[in-house]
Amino acid sequence: MPKLTIQEILDEKEAGLDLELLSGSGGLAGGVSVPRIQKPGLALAGYVDSLHPDRVQIIGSTELNYLHSISRTEAIKKVRELCSHNISCLIITKNQPAPDYLIELTDAGNTPLLRTKHMSSNFIALLTRFLEERLLPTSTLHGVLMDILGVGVLLQGKSGVGKSECALELILRGYRLVADDIIKVRFKLPSVIFGEGMDLLHYHMEIRGLGILNIKHLFGVAAIRERKKIDLVIEMVPWEQGKEYDRLGLEDHTYNIHGVELPFARIPIAPGRNISTIVEVAARNQLLKEMGYHSAREFQELLEKRMAAAAHLHSHSIIGENLE
Repeated sequence: MPKLTIQEILDEKEAGLDLELLSGSGGLAGGVSVPRIQKPGLALAGYVDSLHPDRVQIIGSTELNYLHSISRTEAIKKVRELCSHNISCLIITKNQPAPDYLIELTDAGNTPLLRTKHMSSNFIALLTRFLEERLLPTSTLHGVLMDILGVGVLLQGKSGVGKSECALELILRGYRLVADDIIKVRFKLPSVIFGEGMDLLHYHMEIRGLGILNIKHLFGVAAIRERKKIDLVIEMVPWEQGKEYDRLGLEDHTYNIHGVELPFARIPIAPGRNISTIVEVAARNQLLKEMGYHSAREFQELLEKRMAAAAHLHSHSIIGENLE
């Protein structure tokens, strides 16, 4: 299961969390593995059964006002009880000052105490969004990911089958490269798979005979894309004589990535076949399917109507001959 350390959350700049460390630096190596957030108001009041130590704990105005409303001795007892549950971290919102005993107890117990300028509701939304993206399952795949007419097309196949060459021709047609060779895929709620390039390989492509090419430098920023939702998976396979391949396209096949079923097609590679054109047409056909238009099934329905009409005419002809 993916896990984020408190240090990584503290260091995050792009999500706009605006966090600062007040105490408990000894617990920064601890982590968070769930995107859920909790406000420990009930736990401070004594109902610790509701406490989830693996969640980030938000200390807002309600919690601080409660601590100020009771005696210092009682407040210290409540905070000590809270910290004894080995919670991941505490975050104070609205830049509110932290009581001195809260700083001392969290520091002694190596419980990170952080603070942000955001209001509780806004910060919870920001942090939840950040944790959901970073804690969802990730993996790597071998292939090429392209953006073709807004359709994220993942090209797969054995090494040397021609994936990169196909992608290069598509780039020359004006389409965009997302990643070549190794693709980092990430699941995103509710059921979306995103793909992006690895840091070292980003914008680069290997073409046998030419070596490593920097697509961004060769074709400009319009030829690349940072990340893309994967909409279609295409497997490129060598043509095998005598093997049956799908010729009608009536059945919809799928490819599973992190539990998400994606449309899938297998394209045989043979001399004389323009694979880049076939891949482009597959992307266009996927767009039509998403709009509810299925070419193969429409053709089948038309054929069945013609056959039914022909059978009807034939039956009338037979009845007429018998009457005579």
